[in-house]
Amino acid sequence: MDDGYIPKHSVLELQRAWPGSEVRWVTGGHVSSFLLHNDKEADPGAGDNRPPLSLVVGADNLASRVPAVAQTAFPQIAEFLERRPKTSAYTTHPTMHMPPTQATPNHQDDFKLKDTHPKLGERWPHGGIRGGGGWISSDRATSTYDLVEQMYYLYVSVVKGKDLPVNPVTGSCDPYVEVKLGNYRGKTQHFEKRTNPEWKQVFAFSKDKIQSSVLEVFLRDRELVGRDDYVGKVVFDMHEVPTRVPPDSPLAPQWYRLEDRHGQSKLRGDIMLAVWMGTQADEAFPEAWHSDAASVKGEAVFSVRSKVYVSPKLWYLRVNVIEAQDVETPDKTQLPQVFVKAQVGNQILKTKLCPTRTTSPFWNEDLIFVAAEPFEEQLVLTVENQASPSKDELVGRVTLPLTTFEKRLDHRPVHSRWFNLERFGFGALEGDRRHELKFATRIHLRACLEGAYHVLDESTMYVSDTRPTARQLWKQPIGILEVGILSAKGLLPSKTKDRTMDAYCVAKYGLKWVRTRTILDSFNPKWNEQYTWEVYDPCTVITLGVFENCHLGGAERSAAAKDSRIGKVRIRLSTLETDRIYTHSYPLLVLQTSGLKKMGELHLAFRFTCLSLANIIYLYGHPLLPKMHYIHPFTVSQLDTLRHQATNIVAARLGRAEPPLTQEVVAYMLDADSHMWSMRRSKANFFRIVSLFSGIMSMSRWLGEVSHWKNPVTSVLVHVLLFILICYPELILPTVFLYMFIIGLWNFRFRPRHPPHMDTKLSWAEAVHPDELDEEFDTFPTSKQQDIVRMRYDRIRSVAGRIQTVVGDMATQGERFQSLLSWRDPRATSLFVILCLIVAVVLYVTPFKIVVLVTGLFFLRHPRFRSKLPSVPSNFFRRLPARADSML
Repeated sequence: MDDGYIPKHSVLELQRAWPGSEVRWVTGGHVSSFLLHNDKEADPGAGDNRPPLSLVVGADNLASRVPAVAQTAFPQIAEFLERRPKTSAYTTHPTMHMPPTQATPNHQDDFKLKDTHPKLGERWPHGGIRGGGGWISSDRATSTYDLVEQMYYLYVSVVKGKDLPVNPVTGSCDPYVEVKLGNYRGKTQHFEKRTNPEWKQVFAFSKDKIQSSVLEVFLRDRELVGRDDYVGKVVFDMHEVPTRVPPDSPLAPQWYRLEDRHGQSKLRGDIMLAVWMGTQADEAFPEAWHSDAASVKGEAVFSVRSKVYVSPKLWYLRVNVIEAQDVETPDKTQLPQVFVKAQVGNQILKTKLCPTRTTSPFWNEDLIFVAAEPFEEQLVLTVENQASPSKDELVGRVTLPLTTFEKRLDHRPVHSRWFNLERFGFGALEGDRRHELKFATRIHLRACLEGAYHVLDESTMYVSDTRPTARQLWKQPIGILEVGILSAKGLLPSKTKDRTMDAYCVAKYGLKWVRTRTILDSFNPKWNEQYTWEVYDPCTVITLGVFENCHLGGAERSAAAKDSRIGKVRIRLSTLETDRIYTHSYPLLVLQTSGLKKMGELHLAFRFTCLSLANIIYLYGHPLLPKMHYIHPFTVSQLDTLRHQATNIVAARLGRAEPPLTQEVVAYMLDADSHMWSMRRSKANFFRIVSLFSGIMSMSRWLGEVSHWKNPVTSVLVHVLLFILICYPELILPTVFLYMFIIGLWNFRFRPRHPPHMDTKLSWAEAVHPDELDEEFDTFPTSKQQDIVRMRYDRIRSVAGRIQTVVGDMATQGERFQSLLSWRDPRATSLFVILCLIVAVVLYVTPFKIVVLVTGLFFLRHPRFRSKLPSVPSNFFRRLPARADSML
C-alpha cells in the first residue's frame, strides 16, 4: 500500500475518524509532525501493538502524509483515504527538508505556465423580439469579444423624470431614483427642488447573482430629517426584459407612469427608463454602477471602474549652453568664474565651471531634459558665480516657455539665439535697475525639442514601443494585438490581516494603458475584459500586473494608501505565432523578504494578428530604436537619468486621471527599480554569461576527445572529413551552412509551444539567501544598522574582488596580444617578428591545402605523440608582458 496524502484541513476529520486519538505538534527544523497516539481506554483491545500514526506536514503546511504501515494498522485510516477526494492527492513528497526561502517540490509545477481551455468565442445572444423571450439566444456570433467568456448583466438606464409631484408640506421635491433587484439596491444622485431632473445613470446587475424575478424602480423624495418620502415606482418582469448585443443600436428609453405602493393605480409623474439584458461588450458597461461594487461609496466608486489611459507625449529637450557675455558680479574687483544651472520642473542640471575667470565665459555643453505635452513647465536658466568653494552668487536669470523652442525631426543643426538675463544681487536700492535695457548679461543657447528620438520610460529589455516622438515619423502598424483578461485564481492578500481581496489588473503596451474594474471580496475574480492595441514592431513586450485596490475606504486600508502588487506577467510578441489564440494561466510570482511566493494565477487569452508579413520581415533588418539614437547617442548615465525622469513624469500625469494610476503601480509596471543593486540579480546574470559559453565549452570538449582519440571511430571519421574538405575546399562553406540548416530543422521538433514566462531558476529566486533578499528590498540610501551595512559592504567587496580579478585576467590576455608587436619585450617581439617572416615564406611556397592538412593532422595526432607539458606557443604567450606590472 502506498503512502496516502491528505490536505492539512482534513487532519481534524481524520482525528474524528480515529476516536480517542491525541494530536501533538513536534517542531524541528522546517518540518512539523502530527503524532496521533493510541488511547488505551478508547480501544483497550489494541494494547500497545498499534504504532502511533505520524502525519508529517511540509513547510508549506498544505499536505500531510499517512504512512502505509499506519493504513494497514488502522482500518479507519485506510477507509478515510479511500473516500477522500481525489483532487487532494499529491504526486510528490511534501516533506523534503528545504530552506524556508526555497519552494517545496510540489510547488515547482505551480511556478510554470499552464494551458487552459476557457469557453471563448461563444455564440452571443441576439436581441430577438422586443418585449418577449427574456433569456434568449441566437446563432449570430460576435466579432469583437471573442477572447473572453460571456458575462450577462441586467442594465437599467435611468434617464430623467418630468412633472414629478411636490411634497405638500415643503412645497418642493428633491427626487432621486432607487433601483432594487433582490438584495441589491442602487441609488442615483438627488436634485434639490427639481420636478424635471435628468440623472442619465446606468445600473448593471450580474445575472449570476440575480435572485429575484421582479425589478423595482422607486422614485423617492429626499428628506433631511426622517425617512425619505415614497413618490412612486415602476415594476418590470424579468422574463419580459429584451436582450441587446452590439453592434445593435442602444435600446430606446421609454416614459413610464409612476404607480402607487400596491401597483393598483397610476400616480402623477413619469420617469424615462430603459431596461435590457446585455453583456460586458455593451457600451454602458464601463461607466455603469455595478452591483458587485455596491458597498463602495463616495469618490471610491470611480476607482473600481475599468478605464483606458494614454501616456503623455514625451520629448527630449536639448539645451546647448554655448557662452555668455557681459557677466557682472557685485564684487567689481574680481572677475567672475561662473557656471549655468538649468531647471525644468524637478530636473536640475549644471554645466561645468568655466575654467578661467572672464566676463565672457564659454562652455558649449549639452543639457538634456524630459518634457511632456502639454508643456506646463518652463526652462529656468540661472548664471551663478562661484565666490568661494562653499558659496555661489546668483548673477542673472531667465525663464523661457518650452513652446518657444523649435521641434527638430532629424539631425540637422538648430539656429542659436541670444537671451537677456534679469540681473540679481545688486542690493535693494538698485532693485529697479534689474530690467534696464542699457546693459544686460546675455546668454547664447541652441535649444530644441527632439522629435526623432524615442523617449525611454521603460527598460530596453522590456520595451513596448519604439516609435519616435514626432507623429510625422511614424510608420503604418504591422499587426494587431488582442488581449482578453479573463480571471485570476487563488489570489493571496498582501497583508496577513486582510480577509478580503479587491483585485484589478493593469496592462501596458505602447502609449496605451488599460485598467480593469475592481472585483470586490473575491480571491478568484473574473474580469472578462478584452482590449486591443496596434503593433508597430513585433520585438516588443506587453506587461500585465495584478494589484490589490487599497483606496476603497476603511481605516486599515486608507492608512496603507498604496495599492499592493500581486504579480506581473510579460509576453514578448515576437515569440507568438500569428493568428493563433493563446489561452494560458500565468503564475503570479513575487519576491518578498521571506522568499519567493506565488500570489495566484492570472488567466489570459491573447492573439497577435499580422497585417503585413512583408513589413515584419522588413523590420527585422532595421534598428530597434529610431536612427537618431545611433547618429547622436546618449551616454549610459544620461539614459539612466532620463529614464528615471520620464518614469516620474508618466506617473505624475497618470496619477492625475480619474481613477488615478498610482505612483507605485506605474513604477512596478515600468520596472523603475531594475537598476538597483541586487546580489541575486548579479548571480543570475553571471550564470547567464556562463551558460552562453556552455556550447563553446561542449564543442571544445568534443574536439579534445576527438584529438585524444577517446572514440577511435569518431576520430577516424573526422580525419576522413578533413581530407575531403582539403581536397575540395570549395565545399567548406556550403558544408557549414548545410549543417546549420539541418540543425535548425532538427530543433524545429523541440520548438517552444508556449510563450516564455518567469523562470525562477534562471532568476535565482528559489535558492536566494534571506539576507540577500533583505538587502535587495532595503531602501536607498540604506536604513539598516551599522553592523549590517558593514557586513554587506564586506560581502560586496569580496564579490567585487573576484569580478575584478576576472576582468584583470581578460585585460591581461588582450595586452599580451598587443605585446607581440609593441617591442615591450624586445626579445619576445624579435622572436615573433622572425617567426612571422619564416611563416610568410613557408606559406608562399607551400600550397594552402598542405598547410591546412598538416595543421589538422598535428591537432588530431594520437595521444602517444603528445606531451603532457604545455605547448611552445602557449608557453611563449604566457611569458609576454602585460601592463599589470605598471599598476599601483
